[in-house]
Amino acid sequence: MDLRSDTVTEPTDEMRRAMYEAEVGDAARGDDPTVRQLEEEAAAILGKEAALLVPSGTMGNLVAMLTWVRRAEEIIADWRAHIVQSEAGGLGGVVGAMVRTIVTDDGILRPRAIEEAIRAPSVLAPRTALVAIEETHNFAGGTVWRVEEVDAAAEVAHRHGIPVHMDGARLFNAAVALGVPAARIVQAVDSVMFCLSKGLSAPIGSVLVGSRDFIEEARRRRQMVGGAMRQAGVIAAAGIVALRTMISRLAEDHARARALAERLAGTPGIRVSPPPVTNMVMVDVAGTGLSAAEFGKRLAEGHNVWALPVGPSVLRLVTHRHVDDEDVERAAQAIRAVAQSRAA
Repeated sequence: MDLRSDTVTEPTDEMRRAMYEAEVGDAARGDDPTVRQLEEEAAAILGKEAALLVPSGTMGNLVAMLTWVRRAEEIIADWRAHIVQSEAGGLGGVVGAMVRTIVTDDGILRPRAIEEAIRAPSVLAPRTALVAIEETHNFAGGTVWRVEEVDAAAEVAHRHGIPVHMDGARLFNAAVALGVPAARIVQAVDSVMFCLSKGLSAPIGSVLVGSRDFIEEARRRRQMVGGAMRQAGVIAAAGIVALRTMISRLAEDHARARALAERLAGTPGIRVSPPPVTNMVMVDVAGTGLSAAEFGKRLAEGHNVWALPVGPSVLRLVTHRHVDDEDVERAAQAIRAVAQSRAA
């Protein structure tokens, strides 16, 4: 049972058929009709003017940063943001940007903290060029930015003439959890990237969305980093099916994450924090005396349940389409067994 990430999801039969039958063209030149259809549908779903297919979420974020930020300028982000922790230093190595991080408990940047982080104009300091937010916030445990929190962050940034980019890798998880359209969540942001290849179960691809002018410039930046593809309709076809059929079922993943957390409650040495809101369960195993890496190793070798260490004592478990109710129970039993064997 692989609970390391929702990126392990495999395409549905409908996606496979759509990929096989996809009409294709040269996507790098804008001639692939299936790619164009995906981009148009993605933009419409999020209430923006245009969209751009990219191979991965990391590239989507990188392209957005290259479009908004110039060398030696600064980006404001949470200290545990994916763009800071898990994108191979692309902000510094490729964009040439500095990052000013804000320490939070839940990944939500409050207006006052953003205000204080924005640089006053000075020849001595880097210029604040972008505020980057993450929905849902990965390493904070799948926490959700509420609509009013996104609006408040954007209001501060825009008052200073600074755009806002949302790493919306799991944006649709947030929309389902909040019970609001994804377009409303991103209404105030200037660009947003979302992944097709996580809980939506497409095999490849992410989409960058924004104004028409932004996307035209982003298209140049995508070319720069090698993200332009040829007959990419075979990828886009699965993405179209994902957008049309896979969003509403994310509620099942959220319910199973909550069920897993409930089944772990009261287990000696185990603490679930924060309580799951979407499809992530953060399990602190410090009380067992084991590191997260060692606990995860015992879980995998002894019970064939895989979890991802995301800190010295914290394991991340992610529910997804291939995890059913029986799997939730088996995972809980396996975690309890490792914890109890350690206690014994």
